[in-house]
Amino acid sequence: ENQKKDNNNTECSKPGTMDLKFTSSRKYISISVPSKSQTMSPHIKSVDDVVVLGMNLSKFSKPTQFFICVSGVFMFYLIYGYLQELIFSVEGFKPFGWYLTLVQFGFYSIFGLIELQLIQDKRRRIPGKTYMIIAFLTVGTMGLSNTSLGYLNYPTQVIFKCCKLIPVMIGGIFIQGKRYNIVDVSAALCMSLGLIWFTLADSTVAPNFNLTGVILISLALCADAVIGNVQEKAMKLHNGSNSEMVLYSYSIGFVYILFGLTCTSGLSPAVTFCSKHLVQTYGYAFLFSLTGYFGISFVLALIKIFGALLAVTVTTGRKAMTIVLSFLFFAKPFTLQYVWSGLLVVLGIFLNVYSKNMDKIKLPSLHGLWKKTVEERKTRTLSQTV
Repeated sequence: ENQKKDNNNTECSKPGTMDLKFTSSRKYISISVPSKSQTMSPHIKSVDDVVVLGMNLSKFSKPTQFFICVSGVFMFYLIYGYLQELIFSVEGFKPFGWYLTLVQFGFYSIFGLIELQLIQDKRRRIPGKTYMIIAFLTVGTMGLSNTSLGYLNYPTQVIFKCCKLIPVMIGGIFIQGKRYNIVDVSAALCMSLGLIWFTLADSTVAPNFNLTGVILISLALCADAVIGNVQEKAMKLHNGSNSEMVLYSYSIGFVYILFGLTCTSGLSPAVTFCSKHLVQTYGYAFLFSLTGYFGISFVLALIKIFGALLAVTVTTGRKAMTIVLSFLFFAKPFTLQYVWSGLLVVLGIFLNVYSKNMDKIKLPSLHGLWKKTVEERKTRTLSQTV
């Protein structure tokens, strides 16, 4: 009995431990309280802290945060799109889309390495095999997308990139056996019809239209539809950081592209051409990569603070502005068919967002609109009688 009392006294004397004694059942519950000297793990941060490019947005009010995020998305991604089209406007550069992707992957790897050095936890958490798959999909997404600009107008490429829902739905039906509601199906139909109409307009007014570009951007779209799910699953499962994901996926992808260009003898002509146009190629490519890297940081901050619904609305508006600026800054044929087909795609995007947020977005029914119209007519008749 004395030994038990001594043990109890010893447990209670331990620092950072609080014992709750129940005399009736004689059971003990130990609650450990961490000391002040213990520090939180570097990869676990406060939920309220949102840091973008070294700036803590949590110190600002919600309207200011929204203004900063939207300004960052529009500024960096509009410059990104302008520089991308500007590089391909250099005479003779169109065959070197894969080399531009190689340079872009090199810059992204450097940016990711620099960012990784600025944080305390530098360990690689996601397995190397997973990164090899992600790198392959990233190469397919960005490489095929860049290469398609050698065959398509930039607005056509942007319209295709807006329609990622189509391959996602097709994959969900055939791979996972999913079933979609009437709103999702309507969204896919609007996007498909808008794509077909926009492509037909492009083939009519563009003298250098090539079906190869449509095939390339379609394959890029399929890879883009898969990569998001793989990245999200890997980061949640292994608690990986954004900088780690960027560094390893793009550096491995850099090796993939370098090996492919070396085997196909596509590296030497590209290096020779770019060495003669250093500013128009490497200079623009650096700014192109830097603005793309910064832009995604503001998109992620927008999602974290305001949710995916508002982020999709902002990025859709950004893409629409990119198309408008493309027609303003770069000479290309134009037809009103571009406008109607683009609006059809925007309608499909809205229906897709609405289907995922039906509980938040309540559209008025036809019966409600008719009832409201009848009541307004009755009110006007009564006022006229009076």
